[in-house]
This record gives sequence, C-alpha cells and structure tokens, in this order.
Amino acid sequence: GLGSPVLLYLAAAGVGTLGIADGDTVSLSNLNRQILYTPADVGRVKAEVAARRLQDFAPQVQTRPYPAYVQAADVALLREYDVIVEACDSLAAKAMVNELSVAAGKPLVWGSVSRFEGQLGVYRPGHACRHCIFPTMPAPGTVPSPAELGVVGAAAGVIGSWQALEALKVLLGVGRPLVDRILLWDGLHHTCDVVQVSRDPACAVCAAHSAD
Repeated sequence: GLGSPVLLYLAAAGVGTLGIADGDTVSLSNLNRQILYTPADVGRVKAEVAARRLQDFAPQVQTRPYPAYVQAADVALLREYDVIVEACDSLAAKAMVNELSVAAGKPLVWGSVSRFEGQLGVYRPGHACRHCIFPTMPAPGTVPSPAELGVVGAAAGVIGSWQALEALKVLLGVGRPLVDRILLWDGLHHTCDVVQVSRDPACAVCAAHSAD
C-alpha cells in the first residue's frame, strides 16, 4: 500500500535506479491500496510485476526486482542504493530495515499506516533512528497488524506519496526532510502534527555508529 505510490512517484520523477524487494505475491484483497497491480496480476510475484510496470511507465528508469523479503544479512544490498524507503507492514520488519539502514550508513524514509491514520519520518546517519523513537518491541500478538485492522487505500496513498517526497528531498538535498521529527496524520479529521524527537545516545541500534 505504501510501496505502490512510493515507486510510482519516484519513477515519475526520473530516479535513476529503483530496487524493489518483496517476496510476496499479488492478492485480490490488497488491490484497494496496492495500485501498481491489477486483477490480472493476482498470484504473480509483486517485485517482478512492479519492475515491469514501472519500466513501461518510465522507460528511462532502471528497475531491479528482488523477489524475496529483505533479511538481516542484507546490509551489502542496501549499500548499493542512496536512500532506503521502508514500506513494510510488520513492526519486526520495520525494526530490521532500520537496523540495516543504520549499519549500511544510508538514509531511511520510513512510514506506517492503519485505517485512516499514518506517520512517517526520516533517519540520517548521526540523527535519531527509528529505534530511538520506538525502543521497545511489543510482545507478539499484542498489537494488531494493518491487515487485521484494515487500511483505507487512500490513506496509504497519502503516506506513500509523502514518503516519495521525503526521499526526493534527501536525494536532491533540498528543503528540510523529517529528520529528528515524526509527522502524525489523522485522515478522519484531517489533522497533521509534527513532533520533534531526539537521538538516544544509548540507543541499542545507532549508538555504535555515532561517529559515522
């Protein structure tokens, strides 16, 4: 749901190379928010379908599909790219991608969405990482997943579009990305708050990279 608008807008902007990592296949129930796909794609590998569709949409952009989930050993893969955009739907995956981005020394644009709400932020080396903000992982089964709660497709489109914007700001070196800040959006009431956050000098993830 987040990855579709992210990829479409980065491709439309002419970002040179897009790496797409996803080990899942297209499901009919996800099409309300995964707008890169059509009913004809059901059962196909998401990363491969997305890569082909983006090439048709923006032939000048290079796409690299990785038809597998990112693993804890994939630091070298992340080092091949200038910015990482996380569009996972589980807290464990989000935490892992944050750790990999810190280890790789790469900026990370992260986001999440549930029902009518969403949030996003940007990590840059030397600043607050996602673990600084969310240091405790909830016990398994205590927090419903987005799939269990439901996601309004348009809400995923809003947060995914903002993630693409933040990625472009980082790549172009313009504006003020959401570094050391979190954007909180409530789509039901259409309110938006930006909260300042601080780097934890004792963070279990990024403290060892404080000199990077």
